[in-house]
Amino acid sequence: MNEKTYLILAIIIVSLCTFFTRAIPYILFRNKEIPRIITYLSVVLPMSIMIILVIFSIRNIDLTKYPFGGPELIAITLVALLQYFKKNLLLSILAGTIGYMVLIRIF
Repeated sequence: MNEKTYLILAIIIVSLCTFFTRAIPYILFRNKEIPRIITYLSVVLPMSIMIILVIFSIRNIDLTKYPFGGPELIAITLVALLQYFKKNLLLSILAGTIGYMVLIRIF
């Protein structure tokens, strides 16, 4: 199998897996009441994902060398403020990522 065929098959498989994992809840609960655990998870998972991203972003900060974690802390603050005021996960993640990328170029 050549590299092009392998990549196309990999993309198709990943796409199908993503589609089915997102479609399964709609298929399973189309005529039923949504279980409380699913409703609970839909409330707590976005914040859990944000916490995981924050921990991931600060795991390698070296506070003893310039810029002393400045870009990371500013980006985390931006994400926290946007999430608090706008409550839009995608906006928070995108703004935090873009802000961080700009800040590491400036510092």
